[in-house]
Amino acid sequence: MTRRLGIKSRYLALSATTPEVTIRTKSGNRMISLGYASSSNEAVHLQQRLRSLSTELVTLRNRLHVNQPAAHATSTAPAPAPAAVTVQQPAVPPRSAVNATPHPNSAADRDFVPVSDTIISTKCRLSEKKHLHHHHQQQQQQPVQTDPSPPTAVTLKSAVQKNEQPKQQQQQQVAMRAVGCAELEDLIHLPGPLTEDAVLKCLQARFCASHFFTNVGPILLSVNPYHDVGNPLTLTSTRGVALSPKLLKVVQEAVRQQSETGYPQAIILSGTSGSGKTYASMLLLRQLFDVAGGGPETDAFKHLAAAFTVLRSLGSAKTATNSESSRIGHFIEVQVTDGALYRTKIHCYFLDQTRVIRPLPNEKNYHIFYQMLAGLTQDERVKLNLEGYSPHNLKYLQCGDTRQDEAEDAARFQAWKACLGVLGIPFLDVVRVLAAVLLLGNVQFVDGQGLEVDVKGDVELKAVANLLGVSNVALFRGLTYRTHNARGQLVKSVCDANMSNMTRDSLAKALYCRTVATIVRRANSLKRLGSTLGTLSSDSNESVHNQAEVASQHASTIGTAGSKSSKSMTALNNAVRHATDGFIGILDMFGFEDPKPSQLEHLCINLCAETMQHFYNTHIFKSSIESCRDEGIHCEVEVDYVDNVPCIDLISSLRTGLLSMLDVECSIRGTAESYIAKVKVQHKQNPRLFEPKPLEPRTFGIQHFAGRVVYDASDFLDTNKDVVPDDLVAVFHKHMCNFGFATHLFGSELKALYSVETVPRGVSFRISPTSHTDLLNGDEPVSTLTQDFHTRLDNLLRTLVHARPHFVRCLRSNSAETPGRFDRGTVMRQIRSLQVLETVNLMAGGYPHRMRFKAFNVRYRLLAPFSKLRRIDDKAIEDCHLILQCLQQAMEEQPKLQQSAVSTSWALGKRHIFLSEGARQQLEMLRAATRHQGAVLIQSTWRGWRVRRRWPALRRSLELQQAASNTATATTQQTRSTTAAKTTATSATTTTTGSSARPRPQPIAGTPPPDPNEKCDQKMIQQTCTLFGLDLERPPPVPPSRPYTVTGNTKLGYPQTRVMKMPFPEDASGDNVLLKGETVLVIGASQRRGHLVVEHNNINLHVPFQFLELKPVGLASTAVVLSQTTEDEEIKVRISVG
Repeated sequence: MTRRLGIKSRYLALSATTPEVTIRTKSGNRMISLGYASSSNEAVHLQQRLRSLSTELVTLRNRLHVNQPAAHATSTAPAPAPAAVTVQQPAVPPRSAVNATPHPNSAADRDFVPVSDTIISTKCRLSEKKHLHHHHQQQQQQPVQTDPSPPTAVTLKSAVQKNEQPKQQQQQQVAMRAVGCAELEDLIHLPGPLTEDAVLKCLQARFCASHFFTNVGPILLSVNPYHDVGNPLTLTSTRGVALSPKLLKVVQEAVRQQSETGYPQAIILSGTSGSGKTYASMLLLRQLFDVAGGGPETDAFKHLAAAFTVLRSLGSAKTATNSESSRIGHFIEVQVTDGALYRTKIHCYFLDQTRVIRPLPNEKNYHIFYQMLAGLTQDERVKLNLEGYSPHNLKYLQCGDTRQDEAEDAARFQAWKACLGVLGIPFLDVVRVLAAVLLLGNVQFVDGQGLEVDVKGDVELKAVANLLGVSNVALFRGLTYRTHNARGQLVKSVCDANMSNMTRDSLAKALYCRTVATIVRRANSLKRLGSTLGTLSSDSNESVHNQAEVASQHASTIGTAGSKSSKSMTALNNAVRHATDGFIGILDMFGFEDPKPSQLEHLCINLCAETMQHFYNTHIFKSSIESCRDEGIHCEVEVDYVDNVPCIDLISSLRTGLLSMLDVECSIRGTAESYIAKVKVQHKQNPRLFEPKPLEPRTFGIQHFAGRVVYDASDFLDTNKDVVPDDLVAVFHKHMCNFGFATHLFGSELKALYSVETVPRGVSFRISPTSHTDLLNGDEPVSTLTQDFHTRLDNLLRTLVHARPHFVRCLRSNSAETPGRFDRGTVMRQIRSLQVLETVNLMAGGYPHRMRFKAFNVRYRLLAPFSKLRRIDDKAIEDCHLILQCLQQAMEEQPKLQQSAVSTSWALGKRHIFLSEGARQQLEMLRAATRHQGAVLIQSTWRGWRVRRRWPALRRSLELQQAASNTATATTQQTRSTTAAKTTATSATTTTTGSSARPRPQPIAGTPPPDPNEKCDQKMIQQTCTLFGLDLERPPPVPPSRPYTVTGNTKLGYPQTRVMKMPFPEDASGDNVLLKGETVLVIGASQRRGHLVVEHNNINLHVPFQFLELKPVGLASTAVVLSQTTEDEEIKVRISVG
């Protein structure tokens, strides 16, 4: 009964964690119905899980019938053989959740419910089903042992006691396995079957251990813990956070590859909104400066930090799922030469313009507005006409969430103000524009009795005109009048209230977007060394774009629909390739979003997320699978990944895509209803497009890779037009506007407008700044919002295609932004949408890496004996075989390399060698060890050669010292006899006088005797010694660690020849007395303070250094030799092998 309840609770837990699957059991049969799937990836996952869940149910039922413990194996198949390296075959069999003997840490022994099995090839799945069916028949043939008599009380008590001990042991085992998972840094080394639940358990264990970064081979997973980091809008906030070694490894690998190959590198961060992409990009940027840019104290980093602080406040807002959501995509391009950073550029992609005038319910406008209202002083409020205003009475703010922390916003505003000063941007110019944007929302136009419209908010209109440096009459006419070109005749008409209010909103969006663009332009101009690429979202790749403007303007993001001019595309790709040489890019683009309601900007944001996911799929899955197929390589593990190209084609195909149809509808001045009707007719058979319930004529739904989103097309056409009339732009000409910054915001448009005499003439310009200044048919701009977004996204993809990517996949730990909380359901949905399990399977059992034979030999040839290598292109394959044999031999000799259960295999194709992730890691480990051994060998060899080279000169020096010592021997004997006579006379004198005086050392030759009448102030001497830490009773000591002495700017090493200035010791006699004038050999500094070690008669004496003086004989030659020796000692060896 206990076993039955355990299995039942296990299935209840399974059904709770996977609400999409309904499990019903009746008479041994299992019926599973597929419910609602929130994304295309989940749908595929659920379909593939049906088979594995059914087989698991059969296996568990058989266990129950035969009374087997749940920790036993699910199959009678033998355990897989230990790892052995083979060619063209994986060393470790593909791991699955069913057809394998569980590891001690497997799902069956960890007291958790496996959610999904490994996605493997169809061939493997069929073999697993056959095996399980045979196992089921064997289990049914065994008799079932039952006891019909009821248990007694003693039996129940003993059963409870027996069950408590295994339960405690099981809890201890679970805790021990959690610790093991927390220490597992790479998911490809997971023991047991590779399942979604195993991956989730490992991530959760590491999260609880404060390890928020985990590798999947070369790919890095980052889980956002939502810890408090102070002001997240500043780049300097990363200083208080411990930097992750794994992020540092990504940066170091990018810098290494760029310096070795000269190939551009791109670190791509992807994930849903709120997964911590922006903050991770800040950490990466800081570590990049630490590695190649001189650290955070350099001026370049300070300027970049200031630019980030300014742009984060201008481009971040609170959304329904993320309180610090970045509404501007960033591509940070860091130019690197010879491993050193010399220039940084920021490319911005601004899409969410509607938020300036109309934030969604329960969301906020951009942070800068709330910070400005909280941080302005009273005098500044008076200057900006904001006295008495708050988020509650400003229309552009009151329609959203008006709650704010004024103290925090005021502090952030002061930091933002200081960063504007660092960038050299006038603070008052920027806040004048921002104040004008806020006050424009309170200007309301209503239909009057006559032709003209009336104004509600005349005070605000005058304040806006004052802030922008124009007259209120000119501003009113620019907002309410429109010039049209009717068959060559200019006609001016009065706008109705609705059109006037739309023009007002267009002006507010244009002022805000162009201010952000101007700040980006200013940030990129600091210490600018020249570039071929633009620096703004609209001006990005402007010079490249102009080379093939017509060909790429309406291009599909992926290029699966339609054709392009090959010549123009070649020129465009070549231009991008040459423009992006030698950089390391950090890409922080938009994450997947599902707001209510979703608008055109969110459709573009989700298209961007789809595109990044497709780029990941292409680089990780598609390229590996197709390369193996093209070169005839058979891989045992075939990963069934979800390709999202159909969804991208639905949105962005050349003629039938949703965005292309929207452009057509805008050109014919259609309506939202007509647009939706045409879309549903065109794509009625497309499974990615669905009709939401309840049915509405302006809504449609798209099944994205990360979930289903319902879009409201009510404002699609107006948002896509993205125009501001020339009647309004002309107001800001320098002849009518005395605010130079406002004139600068519309500089290119005013230049194009005043190129002819007639102004205005009924043309329109884009709200956001763009490189398209030409006009089409004298009425509408060349491009729409979606077309310009396509152009910028295509240029970004071309840049990424020519770079070597490094992926960082970011995950949210929970949906409520609670610090330290790990929500399994939230993380599981992201694991499925980002296809983490498929990536783990590919890295663990497939061939994700391929290298040309020549490149493989160049990198790993140091692993093989040099004499056996052919080193010619025709014999490259033979060299590859030799290197792989050496790898296999090294793995056999080192058992530690075979402990991992990951596949270590390789295969030789037609042009490439294919490696598993395990083989690549082993090659890199052996290469690093060989390089280290080679460096040690070279250094030791060089040091030995240096000592042998120095020996002849050192020997000559010793010979000179020995000759000088022999010459002084005779003089010493004479001196001793003379000294003995003087000592006798002195003793007699002492006896006569009855006093004893200590002999004083004689002054140095050439030094005048001191005046006995002159005495230093004892107090001054004591203060001086106290100041410098000197002892009055002892002279300053010789540093014991110094292997030389300095005389006349010359370093003299030991041994040295010196002459005694006075006898030592003073009161001793015999052979161990050093007499005055005797030549002695000093062999080094003594450990006693102020003493030198003197060798005399094979005895070392510690003599105070003031008793000795350097002997001038042979000093010059000795100094030359020792000076050269010292220079040799200061040479540092930095040698890289291979």
